[in-house]
Amino acid sequence: MSAHTGRQLPGDSDPPSEPAKTDSSAGHPDTGAIPTAHASPRRFWSARRVPAIVVALLSVAAVGLLLYDVVSVRAGRPGMGWRRRLADELATRPLDDVWVIVGAAVAMALGLCLVLLAVTPGLRRLLPMRQPPGTGGTGEVRAGLDRRAVALLLRDRAVRVSGVESARVDVSRRKIKVRAQVHFRDLDEVRADLDAALGEAMTSLGLARRPTLAVHVRRPKKG
Repeated sequence: MSAHTGRQLPGDSDPPSEPAKTDSSAGHPDTGAIPTAHASPRRFWSARRVPAIVVALLSVAAVGLLLYDVVSVRAGRPGMGWRRRLADELATRPLDDVWVIVGAAVAMALGLCLVLLAVTPGLRRLLPMRQPPGTGGTGEVRAGLDRRAVALLLRDRAVRVSGVESARVDVSRRKIKVRAQVHFRDLDEVRADLDAALGEAMTSLGLARRPTLAVHVRRPKKG
């Protein structure tokens, strides 16, 4: 089980030199050297507590109800009506019946959802960071940045560029899109300054995999 501790990034401050989120993951040790720009850093895995709790509660309820009915029948009492009806329906309905097909499709869809939850990492809002020097790539200390914090920091860096009136930053795992409105200066000059300022900010973040930066500048529409 991984333990997470977080640190909120201030909106108008420089990028921190310390990790914003650490993860002590003894259950998923890394093997290999410190990830580089061409490596595939291991993402953070979600504990998926809510789906696990829901599945456990439903399973306990179903098994408990069935066990209660079986014990009642063994004690000489009549079985529950729903179980007798379900047994009759399963024994008499053909396999090509509409309700049988619908029930099988629903069960298969639920099973596929559970499989996807089991084999996918989740926690897409966390961007893995490079391991600090001295850890030896053991994975004992891992860090990640929240995508919203990265977007806030890059937006503040963008509005500091001369000529930028406002900026919107969308951060995904592989790409960062910046849309800036320019109220003076040449658009090409502002775009070049944005590329330089945001590129420097992204380098100082220490991400294990640096997303692609796409900068779009335009002038606000005149009312």
